[in-house]
Formats: sequence, C-alpha cells, structure tokens
Amino acid sequence: MGVAVSRLLLCSFFTSISYGLWAAPQLRLSTATVGPVSVAEKASGPAQLIEAYNIGDGSLSLKVTASADWLIPATGALRPCQSRAGACIPIEMQLRTSSLAKGIYTGLVTIEDPNAVDAPQTVTVTVQIGGGIPDQLEFLAPPGGAGSVVVTTNSEIRGQSDQPWLSLALDASGSFRFTYPYRIRASAAGMGEGSYHGALTISGSSFAPDNKTVNVTLRVTSQPIGRVTPARLSVRLAQGAPRQTRWLSLENSGLGSLTLTGVKSSMASGENWLSTGTPVGFLVPVVLDVGQLAPKTYQGTVELATNAANGTLAVPVDLEVVPKSQPLTFFGGVVNNVNFLPGPIAQGDLAALFGDQLLFKDPAQAGSLPLENNMGGVRVLVNGQPAPIYYASYGQINFQIPYGTPAGSAVVQVERDGERGNTISAEVAERAPRLMRLGIGDYGLIVNQDYTFPIPETAGLASHPAHPGDALTLYALGLGLTDPPVGDGAGAPAAEPLARIPGPVKVHFNGGFQGYSSSADPFFTGLTPNFVGLFQINVIIPEDVTRGREVPVYLDLGGIFSNRVNIAIE
Repeated sequence: MGVAVSRLLLCSFFTSISYGLWAAPQLRLSTATVGPVSVAEKASGPAQLIEAYNIGDGSLSLKVTASADWLIPATGALRPCQSRAGACIPIEMQLRTSSLAKGIYTGLVTIEDPNAVDAPQTVTVTVQIGGGIPDQLEFLAPPGGAGSVVVTTNSEIRGQSDQPWLSLALDASGSFRFTYPYRIRASAAGMGEGSYHGALTISGSSFAPDNKTVNVTLRVTSQPIGRVTPARLSVRLAQGAPRQTRWLSLENSGLGSLTLTGVKSSMASGENWLSTGTPVGFLVPVVLDVGQLAPKTYQGTVELATNAANGTLAVPVDLEVVPKSQPLTFFGGVVNNVNFLPGPIAQGDLAALFGDQLLFKDPAQAGSLPLENNMGGVRVLVNGQPAPIYYASYGQINFQIPYGTPAGSAVVQVERDGERGNTISAEVAERAPRLMRLGIGDYGLIVNQDYTFPIPETAGLASHPAHPGDALTLYALGLGLTDPPVGDGAGAPAAEPLARIPGPVKVHFNGGFQGYSSSADPFFTGLTPNFVGLFQINVIIPEDVTRGREVPVYLDLGGIFSNRVNIAIE
C-alpha cells in the first residue's frame, strides 16, 4: 500500500496542451452493486438486470465476463433506459446457484470496452443461499455493553423476542434494489457475568426461509473481547507481482487488558504464498507472495492467539491470482491525496491513483527535486502529457496534476515499460482546497508558532492548545495556480518572490460551531518553500474566537470552501 502524502510531508517538515476528453465513448453503469439476493437452497436465483450507457462520443461495444461460474452475464440490444433518460445497453445476470451450499457468495462482473474511457468497470454481485437470517447467533459483551450483527433481507420483516435484552430494528433505509439491513442487538445493560439464552422469531418476509426462530446466546464477560478488522481479507494479484503486505488490526471491545500472544498462517498442503510478519502493537502484517502461482483463487487463514474471551481469532484470506497484463487504473481511481475521496482535483495538485499491475518492482519514491515524469519505467499521462511522480507501487501512484491541465474532465492513463493501460476520467478544477490532517482524530496538520501542534496536550507529541492572538501555520493542498507560477515537479521558491495565491483567502474559525463564527485574513498564503504542491496559510487567531478542545477551522477562497479540521484553543 502506498504512503499518504500527509505522512511524507509531515516527516519532511519535521526532520499545456488541452485535450479534454478524447473523442471516445465513456462508460457509465446504473449501479456497481447487486444484492445481497436471497436464494433458496438448491435453487437458482432470479435474474438481475443493470444498465450501461454512454456519456461520451461514438458508441459502446461491450464485453462482459464473470469471476464465478454460478454468475452468467450477457448484454442485450440498445434500448430506452429504465433507470434514466436516454438509451442503455441492458446487462442481464443469471444466478445459477442450485449447486451452492448454504452461505454467502460474491462474484464480480467485469464490463469492458477497450476503446471507451472509464472502462473496464466491475459490478459486485452477492447472493445469500438460504436467506439472510441465521439459524443461531452468539454474542459476547461486557457488563453494560452490547453485541450486534447486521443481516440483510429482500423484504421487510418483523421480529418478536422472548427476552427484553434481545431486539431487531431496521438499521437504515432500503435501497432501490430492495435490500433491507436489519440489526439484531443483544444488550447486557444491568446484567451480570454469565450466559443468557433467548429466541427471536422472524416473520413477515416474502422469502419463506427467512421466517424462522433464531436461537441467541449472550455471554456477558469482564474479560477482554478481541475483534479483528477486516474480518476477511480478499486480495487480487497478478503472476509475478512483488510481495505485498496487508494489515490486520486487533482491538479490545471488552474489559481488561488484551494481549496478543501469537500469530500464524496456514494454507493448503504444498502451498507457500501466505505468511505473517512481526506485529506492531495490535497491527499484524500479512504477507502475500504470489511468485508464479497458477491463475486461480487460493484460500488460507491467519490466526491471532489472544487472552480474550473469544480466544484465537481466525481471519480467512482469499488470494485471486490472475495473468500478468497491461496496467489497470480503477474507475474513479484518481483522488485527492488528503482524504482519498472523489471530487475535483486542482491544477498543480497532488493526487493518488489506484489500480492493479502498475509497477512490478518494489515501491519507489522520489529522492530529489524536481520530480521526474518516469519512475521505475512507470509514467502517468494526463491528457496525454507526462505528469511528475513522487511515489509508485503495484497498486498506487502518487503524482502531480500538471499546472497546464485545463479545468474540466481530464483523461488519465498509466504506462508501464512502454505498455499503456486503460483510460479513466478525472475532474480538474482551478482550485479544490483541502486542509491536511494530523492523523489524530479530526485534528488538522497545523502548527503553533513554537512548532508544536495546537491540540490538547498529548503524551509523546509536542503539543498544547493555541490561544487567541497566536500565529498558526495551516498546511493544505489544492489551492491552484500561484503568482509567480511554479514549474511542474519543481520545489517552490524559498526567497522572494515567493509563490503566493492571488485573490481573497479567509480562515474561518468555529464555522457551524455553536452558531458562531469568526474569521481572519492570513498574512501569507502560498506554496511552502522547497516543497511540491504543499501550501501553507499563516494566520493570527482572532481575539473573539470561541475556545474549546475541538474548534473547527476551514478555508474560504472567494466562495470555494475547504474541508473542516479541528484545533484546540484555550
């Protein structure tokens, strides 16, 4: 996994041609998920329909494939859309599930068009054989706590409990695909340690197998209760991919002190692709080494031995090995490098790109400026123009949007060792300000004038709350073009004339907080000297600011607003 730019910059701090979208079709889908669809045991499920449509030029020529043999997709002829105005290509998916045992299964449908922008795309299809309601449940909870699980049905249901501590409630509204998430909850409020038994009778479902009585056991304990995230690890890698590390996070949802006493991995006899590294606290590294494994799906398990009431925690690991091919950039895979959320990215901004088979070498990182346009044989093309790169790995590339990229839709493509991959679109704006985060709660990457962080005093971190009248330095990305301009990949000037932001900039404090807001004009807003794409905003905290441990702060660039982060003011 790549390194977020905020971490790179934090460590560093403290130690032309306009293409627009090419004349090509551009793929869109009515949905990217189907299900969960409840199917009776030993039966095939109802066919599912999604729609593909073109928001670009020309016409789509689609090919559809599935990752599971029970999932059979096929395209139909162009026709009026059911999900929107205009013309669509229907994609019907047959669910031939009669041979599947009871359980939950997920398959991927890939929709391809080599001539289309934003292709390929995938649709996740989930079926639950035997329905979404389990036959029995067991919960662990501390005294006064609770345990719960979310189940999904295809119709509304009712639940009748024989115990006051056991309940069923709709967890959120249903979707247009008629799925209903319900939370089954067992509350240990007012209960001492021990095992309690109850029953929850489900009725009203249009899917008959879901109308049943669920036997529930609640075990109340003062011991630690271990929980691992993610509960299942699924990874897709190509033959010859460099060794990859994924992380499991262990936490204690109970009482007492949780201890991790050991970790181990297991696979089928004769296989050797899964191992574990030395834990870092409660973070467990899981190492996947595909080598030249034959293309197919492999299963393994990582076990975490603990002193918790639930003992050893087993995490299934699924590894799908595919043949090596051209680099693949995920649809919507170009995002801002602050919170990795979709949305416009500014001219000259630092972006992250996610995909597969981007680099078949160890991760590489720029060691000097100016940034180069080629890293380990990898290039990122934005509207056909090479972009500066500062990090590259198998699944992620961090790069700079060239300053000359026009606002609007841009086309992004990865080239690896001369082989170009698919094209995807990314929205570029003149400005898209985002305040950087410290990585502690919702606090921002902001420093006091004595180089401490303006947060509540935190052990092991130079920190103390700020005060009205203090000077702060806020760090941000996405403020756009500067005056004077700076070249692509170049560090900002460290002497006058500094690269400043033209136009109005305000820093708002307490925005939306207790109904009161105060603002200040920064005395400097521009690129941080010797950095690429990193902005700093120097500002004096107004005297009328509201104090608190979590005071919201955000930027206003002439009506273009940033995200909010917190600081502490006393």
